[in-house]
Amino acid sequence: MAGEGRVSLLAFLLGLSVVLLPSLVGGAWPAEGSRSLRNRLALTLALHVAAVNGLLLLLYRAQLYQIAVRACWLGFAFGCGLLLSFTQTAWKHFGCLEYTLAAVSSWVEFTIEKIIYPEMKQITWLSVIGLLMVLFGESLRKAAMLTAGSNFNHIIQNEKSESHILVKSGVYSWFRHPSYVGWFYWSIGTQILLCNPVCVVGYTLASWRFFRERIEEEEFTLILFFGEQYLDYKRKVPSGLPFISGAKVEL
Repeated sequence: MAGEGRVSLLAFLLGLSVVLLPSLVGGAWPAEGSRSLRNRLALTLALHVAAVNGLLLLLYRAQLYQIAVRACWLGFAFGCGLLLSFTQTAWKHFGCLEYTLAAVSSWVEFTIEKIIYPEMKQITWLSVIGLLMVLFGESLRKAAMLTAGSNFNHIIQNEKSESHILVKSGVYSWFRHPSYVGWFYWSIGTQILLCNPVCVVGYTLASWRFFRERIEEEEFTLILFFGEQYLDYKRKVPSGLPFISGAKVEL
């Protein structure tokens, strides 16, 4: 048992080492507008994950490797939470205080349940579902940013610029708000990955309420900018989020 404990601790620390990556790619966690820095970070992150997994394969076999991988992923998720909470990232436009409270509640729930009921944190198939949701959400969000290009902005715009166009291609042909859809499922996926049932419910309700209000506000602006063009787009393409229809316009 002591040997398994040492393996878990070492693997957890290896996963946690993700917090060092920003210093390797430029000294700070990049804002989403810094494309070159984001690309370097993404490459470094992929190499980090591959290197850590390769090291675990070399060090451990069979049951010990399974223990090490689970602990490593937990360290990785915890490290990413630290980075997102205590550095300047684009996620913070959702509210610094609210985001910090959400992150802390996630860590507290995970720690308490890990101590009281450790088997609860070893449901591998559930963690895999959570990981897939995280990857899907992040990929969709990045695809939305790339598709929208200069039209993408974290702040709702009150004035239409000359270059501002209504993007309806790519992932915007699937959902009107693919970036929000990605964030919504990303946030829930992080808690499913950690097997945090309380935070799964809390994150779902908080995210849904936030996006319901934000989408309504944003769509009133888009209707003002594009008029019938946006209304037609709105009729044909869903918002992408459950039970959120967007701005209601009386004709």
